[in-house]
Amino acid sequence: MNNKGIFERLEPLWWSLFGLGGAIAAFILPAHIILQGILIPAGILPPELLSYERMVTLLGYPLVKIYFFIIICFPLYHAVHRIRMTLDDLRISWLSAILPVICYGGATILSIVAIIGILRL
Repeated sequence: MNNKGIFERLEPLWWSLFGLGGAIAAFILPAHIILQGILIPAGILPPELLSYERMVTLLGYPLVKIYFFIIICFPLYHAVHRIRMTLDDLRISWLSAILPVICYGGATILSIVAIIGILRL
């Protein structure tokens, strides 16, 4: 009889989301931050790139919505998995029992909120 809980059986899924989120956080987010947070405010790129009308039009495209889903949700799972693994090292029995529910449940709820927000744009 298998005594593993649902979160232990899904461990390969959590590690996959951790790896994917880490890759996105390492490669895509820095480029996004450089464009939106450094080049446009510094005046290197024209500020019209962030105009309201342009952003509303841009956010209407399905590929842009997918992009925002990717840069929000997958790094979120990366972060909660890292937090869970760090807190698991404390070896607190009652915390280890509820930690997966808090971490992955919270990431799932925040991902659903992000999806709803992205689809409403």
